[in-house]
Amino acid sequence: MRVAVVGAGLGGLAAALRLQGAGYEVVVAEQRPRPGGRAYRLTDGGFTWDMGPSLITMPWVLEETFAAGGLDLHHEVALRRLDPLYRIRWDPALRGAGGTDEDPHLDFTGDRERLRAEVARFSARDAARLDGFLDALRPIYEEAILGAGRRPFLTPGSFAALVPRMTRLRAVLPLHRFVARHFSHPRVREAFSFHSLFIGGDPFRVPAIYAALVYLQVLDGGWYADGGLGSVVDAMARPLDVRCGDGVERIEHRGGRVTGVRLRSGERIGADVVVSNADVLRTHELLGRRAPLRRPRETMSCFLLYLGTDRTFPRLGHHTLLVGRDYREFIRGVTRGTALPTTFSTYVHAPARTEPAMAAGGGDSLCVLLPVPNLRADIDWAREGDGLRDALVADLEATFGLRGLGAAVRVEHRMTPVDFARELGAAFGNAFATEPTLHQSAYFRTHNRDRRVEGLYHVGGGTHPGAGIPGVLLGAEVTAGLVAAAHPARRRSRAGAAR
Repeated sequence: MRVAVVGAGLGGLAAALRLQGAGYEVVVAEQRPRPGGRAYRLTDGGFTWDMGPSLITMPWVLEETFAAGGLDLHHEVALRRLDPLYRIRWDPALRGAGGTDEDPHLDFTGDRERLRAEVARFSARDAARLDGFLDALRPIYEEAILGAGRRPFLTPGSFAALVPRMTRLRAVLPLHRFVARHFSHPRVREAFSFHSLFIGGDPFRVPAIYAALVYLQVLDGGWYADGGLGSVVDAMARPLDVRCGDGVERIEHRGGRVTGVRLRSGERIGADVVVSNADVLRTHELLGRRAPLRRPRETMSCFLLYLGTDRTFPRLGHHTLLVGRDYREFIRGVTRGTALPTTFSTYVHAPARTEPAMAAGGGDSLCVLLPVPNLRADIDWAREGDGLRDALVADLEATFGLRGLGAAVRVEHRMTPVDFARELGAAFGNAFATEPTLHQSAYFRTHNRDRRVEGLYHVGGGTHPGAGIPGVLLGAEVTAGLVAAAHPARRRSRAGAAR
């Protein structure tokens, strides 16, 4: 039984590992020079950057994925627990609205008592409510992540059975409103509701199901892999037949079932099953079909700077969120607007805090992520990119104290929505696949098993259960289970599976 996997992103690699470990012959076709997809690695001048996701949560999901492929995660990758997981800094101009010093910040840690002390610096009343908030999240996490996130939603009835429970838990409320029921301070509300932005969701509109992202971070912590997430990608790809530099041009099918894939080089890979890790919003193109009349709404995009500097910036932690003024309007603008933001809220990854070798000469390898509208907005990125870059660096220097950042840059790269579309095949240059709204979750998200073509399956951030490292890996578990149930394979020897 042969399986062709379209794309070597985390979802494609995870599904391939599971299926190869279950006895299938698996071939992975990847259009880029190396595996990774959105989790790509960039190196230049002694600097190394994770170009996409960088915070590992729920490490046991990674452990299970590796084990399913006959591997031991901890023999392949060195993981370090981060404490704190990240620091949230607010524009000092906001201190009058609740900051306790000239540098309002909150260190998010998995230690409840220390986290409570961090909240208390903003509000003693909110600190006293932390346990109640986390207790309210626990059943949502258990039901939505451990339960719904590990099973397919192929029928309306499977979703209908989940709704009453989620309604009783108030998990269908907008995320920010759910958090506001527990906390009153505006900074604390922001600190416990922004997490949906990690998967492309507006916290003022997505359901509180995604508040479970807070609970899983407190429960399992945040982790870093030496060498960056690229080392995880390399370890996943190593035992697989991954063919890079020749992407899939078409998923071939006949009589309502897949027959294989055709590569851009003209090579054909015959297959009984095809697992697509391509953007689900463009899968119809690979099938040679027109776009459906109604298709899911994609997320916003991102403008990313990859900066190699000749010195470090101590005000940055390993992971730092920098929240500017007019936060709510900023989010509304980048998720629904048509113009570039005029205020900036960013995420900065500085892995040299934990692993100095990620940067050259005692400097920093900084990934600066700014959410921006996707390509539905009429923005000329060739013309606007330089100005946005300069404005963003100036804001980091003036607002958040990274003085001298511009002058310290020795190596620089960037990524815009145009690059997401061109390099990753992302519809409208989206950064996080399908927007995680209530009406685009579970049954209403792209199914793990295609409804129209037999033998075609989907993985990745756009399918159930969603984006983010844990979501994509859990989705690969669901997809591999569906393949195994419908297309049983005779298990090969362990030596054959790990060739």
